[in-house]
Amino acid sequence: MRRTLAVLGFVCAGIVVQANESAAQSVNPVLLWNRTLLVIVRTPGAQPATVHPTRSFAIMHAAVYDAVNAIDGGHSSYAVELTGVSGLASQDAAAATAAHDVLLTLYPQFQAMLDVQLQQSLASIPEDEHKAQGISVGQTVAGRMLKLRSQDGSGAPPSPYVFGDKPGDYQSTPPNFPPQPQFTHWSRVTPFALQSANQFRPGPPPALTSDAYSNALNQIKSLGIVDSTTATTDEALTGRFWNGAIQNYWNEISQTLSLASSLTTAQNARLFALLNLSFADDVIAFYDAKYTYNLWRPVTAIRAADSDNNPETAADPNWLPEVGKTAADPSYPGAHAVISAAGAEVLTSFFEQDRFEFNVTSEVLPGVERSFTSFSAAAEEATLSRIFGGQHFRFDLSTGQRLGRQVADFVLDNFLTSVRRQDESDDR
Repeated sequence: MRRTLAVLGFVCAGIVVQANESAAQSVNPVLLWNRTLLVIVRTPGAQPATVHPTRSFAIMHAAVYDAVNAIDGGHSSYAVELTGVSGLASQDAAAATAAHDVLLTLYPQFQAMLDVQLQQSLASIPEDEHKAQGISVGQTVAGRMLKLRSQDGSGAPPSPYVFGDKPGDYQSTPPNFPPQPQFTHWSRVTPFALQSANQFRPGPPPALTSDAYSNALNQIKSLGIVDSTTATTDEALTGRFWNGAIQNYWNEISQTLSLASSLTTAQNARLFALLNLSFADDVIAFYDAKYTYNLWRPVTAIRAADSDNNPETAADPNWLPEVGKTAADPSYPGAHAVISAAGAEVLTSFFEQDRFEFNVTSEVLPGVERSFTSFSAAAEEATLSRIFGGQHFRFDLSTGQRLGRQVADFVLDNFLTSVRRQDESDDR
């Protein structure tokens, strides 16, 4: 049974980077720099509005992974393969330097903070040739990774968009009515792992005249409205709890699991690379689908239900979602469902089990946690929260879950694989 906890005086680990040297020394560098990037992307105005933050997480963690793996050698490299690297070189120095150099290029306005963070990360490592070698590896890998991603299409301006005016067409949503949808260009960004943005493109959503559509509309109409009398108190809270940047939740979940499992630097480097490579390609893939089908959001559909030619739906011209505003992009598929399914898939594969007791902290409700006993349970709740929040139809979510698992499975099957597994395959 899940429980909600009000935590007095709670400070989210991802919000504040440890400010003193002794504290920094006690945290694995992969986790420390993951937290650092979370601080940056949560800082108002820090993230370019037309660049999705999952790109930064993927670049940083791919660089950290390739730098550490060049020393550890246990798995295949992602994109940068170095030869002649001593196995005695400092993995921690390589991880910290790679992360620092990537973030300094992506967020130069944070140089002072990043430089201090690097000094703290390196302070506990003995001053010897192994540390120097690790720093050199980190610098080399970061430079090459940044060069590989420098022309990936992320810097292109968003594509112009014309809202539709037919039933089912995506339209600007109340109450804020954003003038343009977001990330209209993102499906043209070069994927990190997928062969193309549309590799796993789902089929279209249900027809407006179908039972599947009317059932989904009537469900969210009842459960997702502000101050719903149908949703339970816990369901309404669930809708609000998860109403933040979903990839941040899953990075923090992974931090919690890493600390509980005492993962090594090499293990952390691989875990967070698998996670964030999956997330980055999730976003590219779901924007491909969103702007292929251009389905209206529930708030539009419910207000205009008299126009959908479905006798099982009825309009409510004043309907608004529980969480207020609606994300500025088409409805199908649901981003929370894609990211959460991928996150659970990666964690289940990495830890070789689904069951794990952990708490999750909300991005938007300070001091509130929810407890889970499995990755799949957290993913399911995060997914269903979009119904309770008034954001997505149920079919947005089921399709999103399938897409997220497909992307994650492709990453897990083809990237960062065990060298032993490769050797066994070569012997066949």
